[in-house]
Amino acid sequence: MAKKLSIIALLLVCAICAHAETILLRTGARVKGSIIFQNEEVVIIRNAEGKRFQYLRTDIEDVLAVDPEDDEEVEMQQEGQIETPKKVSIVLELFGGAACIPNGAIGGAAGADLLIGSHHIGDKHLFIGGGIGYRGMFFADEKFNFLPLQVALRMPFIEQKHAPFFGIALGYGIALSKEYLGGLYGGIDFGYRYQINEKSALALSVFAQFQQAKIGVVEIVDGQDFVNTTFRNILTPGVKFAIYF
Repeated sequence: MAKKLSIIALLLVCAICAHAETILLRTGARVKGSIIFQNEEVVIIRNAEGKRFQYLRTDIEDVLAVDPEDDEEVEMQQEGQIETPKKVSIVLELFGGAACIPNGAIGGAAGADLLIGSHHIGDKHLFIGGGIGYRGMFFADEKFNFLPLQVALRMPFIEQKHAPFFGIALGYGIALSKEYLGGLYGGIDFGYRYQINEKSALALSVFAQFQQAKIGVVEIVDGQDFVNTTFRNILTPGVKFAIYF
């Protein structure tokens, strides 16, 4: 009976070794063992001593299979293995701030953007995409509304859960009134992003944007007011909150 139990135990050990894996962390560390559970957010591995370790997907660079004969690590191709997390994300951005026309009026601004694009390129949580938005600029006696069509980039400076990032956007703002015309639109962001998991993140940033518009500007010549219709840049600095999902 003892001999049979020893044989069974040996077979179990061999089965575990035959399916050994190595988790390569983004820090460069390697953890060898057998994966006993994994989903889109975490991986749990048990080492040769029977201890269990849990790692977030965002902290894992790669998962490698170990060949039991020559201990060579190769990329896993197991059936049912979770592949690289989804590469397409939707970004909702809400913002508010000031609005000013150089050498002109100063007021407030608010708006939103809805962007769709790639959120995971290679091993980076780099967002590249495009979308549509809304810009409302409010002055004492005037109101300008635009619908910007844009391409956007959001890039973290480091690949960590907590990371500073910068962003740029460029497009064309469509005027929502016949009283003025739209024009080129652009913006730049600097802020902080928290990566919740491979699918979602939160971001808070300060930004500066410009919207080109052909508007009527009052000019005083010899004590008389004249309305000069010309292209002017409406500048908008402020604060932005974003959700990636």
